Amino acid sequence: QVHLVESGGKLVQAGDSLRLSCAASGRTASQYGMGWFREAPGKEREFVATVNWFGDSRYYGDSVRGRFTVSRVSGSNTMYLQMNNLQPEDTAVYYCAATTEYSGTSTVIGGYNYWGQGTQVTVSS
Repeated sequence: QVHLVESGGKLVQAGDSLRLSCAASGRTASQYGMGWFREAPGKEREFVATVNWFGDSRYYGDSVRGRFTVSRVSGSNTMYLQMNNLQPEDTAVYYCAATTEYSGTSTVIGGYNYWGQGTQVTVSS
């Protein structure tokens, strides 16, 4: 079992920056890939970013590329999402995900077997 806890979500203004954190505990002896997804009201869960176990391979969703940065110290149980120039359309619950099946990245929901409870990010215009 891997337990994931997100933190850092809050209400911000358009153009602001925010950093989310995801801390993993439990079966942390395994190497695992991690990712961020988000879900806005009335919309499907959307891929945001993913990073591998070593922190040197990253991929981003089209809507956040160039504004968001995912990071992770090699072999660390904590992942971060630095979000810059936030816009109202970034408003969503942001979920952290992890997979113990492999140490690489995944851009799809089915690529992960553990999920956090989510943290709310609200961007006002």
